[in-house]
Amino acid sequence: MDAPRQSDGPRSHFQRDFDRLIFSSPFRRLQSKTQVFPLPGSKFVHNRLTHSLEVASVGRSLGSMVGNYIAEHVIDPKDEQSLNFYNNDLAFVVSSACLAHDVGNPAFGHSGEKAISNYFIDQADVIIEGKPLKSHFKPEQWSDLINFEGNANALRQLTRKFKGKSQGGLGLTITTLASILKYPCSSTQMSKSKKHLKKYGYFQADREAFDYIATNLGMNADDSEKGAYKRHPFVYLVEAADDICYSIIDMEDAHRLGILSYSEVSRSFIDILDQLASNDAKRAKANSELIEDRNESIAYLRSKVINSLVDASYAVFVSRADAILAGQYNDTLIGEIEQRVPALPELVSLSVDQIYRHKEVLEIEIAGYNLLYELLDLYVPAVLAIKKKPQQQTMLRLLPVQFTGDIDSSSNYLRVMNVLDHISSMTDVFATEHFRKLKGIEIASRQ
Repeated sequence: MDAPRQSDGPRSHFQRDFDRLIFSSPFRRLQSKTQVFPLPGSKFVHNRLTHSLEVASVGRSLGSMVGNYIAEHVIDPKDEQSLNFYNNDLAFVVSSACLAHDVGNPAFGHSGEKAISNYFIDQADVIIEGKPLKSHFKPEQWSDLINFEGNANALRQLTRKFKGKSQGGLGLTITTLASILKYPCSSTQMSKSKKHLKKYGYFQADREAFDYIATNLGMNADDSEKGAYKRHPFVYLVEAADDICYSIIDMEDAHRLGILSYSEVSRSFIDILDQLASNDAKRAKANSELIEDRNESIAYLRSKVINSLVDASYAVFVSRADAILAGQYNDTLIGEIEQRVPALPELVSLSVDQIYRHKEVLEIEIAGYNLLYELLDLYVPAVLAIKKKPQQQTMLRLLPVQFTGDIDSSSNYLRVMNVLDHISSMTDVFATEHFRKLKGIEIASRQ
């Protein structure tokens, strides 16, 4: 792990990470990106921004608890700098990484990722400039395109110098950046048999940034896969915060929308509490029944479940601290909790059956998929064409200037990555409006 840098002001560099993310454009755009349910609506549901804020709140608690533990039980009492970091700044590192964990996700949730990947899979043999689309790229570059990954795109959004923007992206510390590297490998190194290699964490275009982080933090190499690494210890805290929030809060949204009944949601929450801490469950059940407003009653139980899962995650981290800090841990904190709290995977199964397969959720997934797919079909051939047709020239003029840095590059991969930067940064609303205008469904006009 790296030695914390000294700050020249009242805020540490890690506190500044949090503030920079809060005020950044990639984070702000999450306000109009789908979490699960369609946006907007007459009833409040979570979007990517509110989800990230809640994950950051949970992550701050975990970071503080674990930081205090490491300061007391692991760090040499004479090492004042490290003691200060773990007692005061780890909470900021984890909460900052939690803010940033979804900034690479395109519009319309995971269906947006699928649209980008499947576009290149489907179009692999389409002839562009006299040869199949696939043959325009090196194998490792093609692997990035057919496996588009929001986690890798997050690193790109946070570190890349886009045209006209500041050098070094947002200027975050490498400690915070390492804490979002849930899958520290390339797209050619993925392995379904290992949780930390199940997906990938950087594009070939951003390998230099990834290598810099891994080398300077002394991350542990994965001996089975050259060039891949074990996770940084702080990743487990960010991952746990995310796992806790999305599974529990999706249930609360489903109740608010009438997809799940009060009895279904309250029973699921109380079962989890009972299996984590039976005394707390009895008290929580009794208190929830005194609250007449059903939404408020569910919110109360939700808070109790999240608090109990935070405590349980902390307990797992402490029990596995030696392995985690040495880079030898091969599970997840929530994964271990699920093994002794069967109500938790049961809640996930209920969410899959009743929430993620609900008609409105499926409709937005299909609509978003088709929309992004067709936008790619307008931009990708245009950016690859050597002698561009007038319409293709017009298409490229629509690219925002920050996404034109490699448009004149001889590398087809870098030129296409510019298009993906544009497409993946779109919000649900912007992507929909842009598509409607380009397809002539809605004619743009100046008011």
